[in-house]
Amino acid sequence: MKLYLDPGHGGSDPGASSNGLTEKEITLDIALRIRTILESLFDGVEVRLSRTGDTTKSLRQRTDEANAWGADFYLSIHINAGGGTGYEDYIYNGLSDSSRTANYQDTIHAEVVKLNQLSDRGQKKANFHVLRETVMDALLSENGFIDNPQDAALMKQAAWRQNVAHGHANGVAKAFNLPSKVNDSPQTRTPETAPSGPLYKVIAGSFQTRANADNRVAFLRSKGIESFVVTAMINGQTWYRVQAGAFSSRANAETRIAEVKRAGIGDAFSDSDGEANGTVRNTNNHTILGPTLLSVEQMNQYAKSNNPSSPELGNFYKTLGEYYGIRGDVAFAQALHETNYFRYTGDVRSGQNNFAGIGATGGGNRGASFGTPEEGVLAHLQHLYAYATTAPLPTDYDLVDPRFHLVQRGSAPTWTELNGKWAVPGDNYGQSILNLYERMVNSV
Repeated sequence: MKLYLDPGHGGSDPGASSNGLTEKEITLDIALRIRTILESLFDGVEVRLSRTGDTTKSLRQRTDEANAWGADFYLSIHINAGGGTGYEDYIYNGLSDSSRTANYQDTIHAEVVKLNQLSDRGQKKANFHVLRETVMDALLSENGFIDNPQDAALMKQAAWRQNVAHGHANGVAKAFNLPSKVNDSPQTRTPETAPSGPLYKVIAGSFQTRANADNRVAFLRSKGIESFVVTAMINGQTWYRVQAGAFSSRANAETRIAEVKRAGIGDAFSDSDGEANGTVRNTNNHTILGPTLLSVEQMNQYAKSNNPSSPELGNFYKTLGEYYGIRGDVAFAQALHETNYFRYTGDVRSGQNNFAGIGATGGGNRGASFGTPEEGVLAHLQHLYAYATTAPLPTDYDLVDPRFHLVQRGSAPTWTELNGKWAVPGDNYGQSILNLYERMVNSV
């Protein structure tokens, strides 16, 4: 079965905007999740997206592409606006209620409304281009009203977007009788069959290019470790994460992590569903390496909400964090912790641009100084890189961390493993950083 999946709008066409949200970003996020679910859980399905990033494509280009490809079904994802609330979907108004397309609509509609927490506005018909000009069966879904505060609050939750994606995927699978993949361990579950507790996903790499993620999957499979690529939208950018299993038991996840590390992937970690929803759980598993989730504006605004005189360092933490593959937003939280929200109430002074207390070993020792704020952030992230991995330091930037070579390389791949290393005694140093980061997440 060939599914043409169309996240509405994109590029120069943002779609509807309200409540701090833009339609084109939400539709892409949901569509990427639908693809991941279908490819992960079901056999006999091939998915092609009209866009996988923030690109412009006309309605004619989309339908021509689907027709030329020979798709079996066209599914267009949209967000509504105009003062209402709830969910509705559409098929072409030239079709009868007994048509095959109408039967597909019945099935998909029923599965979506099971999970989306929205009022049901019904199954409708319209003369939309993507419904009229496609030669295959087609459905367009409107997933809540972006200008309704209650609907918009749901849209901001990753868990809600995942449930909406599951509803669509379940509907397509049921409508086309897609067989489930036989995969006892690891298990990937839909919301209806998932355990009530968190699901521990083993992540074996995060990449900004699909080719790099596919190469990692091929490598793992060559070692006998089944894995697949999961796409995620982070601050408007598409990230490709390699998932090597999902477990209801943390112990089983840790066993798989050890297996992946023995295969040579040293930065594997476990990420629970709760973390994607903005809740920091299982803090012992939070790795230093990983994608930056918060935006530049969110980091800067949080700092200024606690200290209006805070410097705007979010851009440095985001760009340099992405360069080194480090969680720049958590590193930013560490800087807030070290500097007391840039008030510098300890030994380090503001003019030093030392945001991580590098070399400030106590007893009035002010530690290292750096020429510019960017250099200070660079030193901070290089110091984290030394702790997080044994891989060679990338060479686009000069080494400015004066204590890089004093670190036992790879001795602290997680934030809590910095306890007693970055700070002494520092029994709860990493937990304090992650707790502060959780407050940052909750604030946005």
